[in-house]
Amino acid sequence: MAHHFKIKKNKAGEFVAYFMYNSEPIFWTEGYKSKASAKNAIASVQKNGPEAETVDES
Repeated sequence: MAHHFKIKKNKAGEFVAYFMYNSEPIFWTEGYKSKASAKNAIASVQKNGPEAETVDES
């Protein structure tokens, strides 16, 4: 499993969605009060991410 999403609870008890690659977090969401909200965030990234443009600000 090279890359996957993971939902974990943070110290504040909120649900955070992580995008993992080779067991390392690449990015993560804000904390959500419900697991359903974290799952919705994952679904949004899966739906909208492939069409997102890359902006180079270098």
